[in-house]
Amino acid sequence: MKSVRLVITGRVQGVGYRMWAERTATALGIRGWVRNRADGRVELLAAGDDNAIAALIEACRQGPRAAAVAEVAVEDAEDDGSRGFGARPTQ
Repeated sequence: MKSVRLVITGRVQGVGYRMWAERTATALGIRGWVRNRADGRVELLAAGDDNAIAALIEACRQGPRAAAVAEVAVEDAEDDGSRGFGARPTQ
């Protein structure tokens, strides 16, 4: 089991990134959350199998069709015990 925090930069707000991330993470069996940040980035916390996490990171580099991802910063994180995967309010 692995937990990571992703911070995605580029044109990632107003393009359905959170909804896309929620569907993608759920399909991979990943727990956690996604939210917009006030600075225009998207933040994501993910916990799951190593292979599923790797697949999510690669998927996040592309994002939904309307997104233009510039960077995906990845760092290890603590599992916050989330059940399922959902969107959170902007922070």
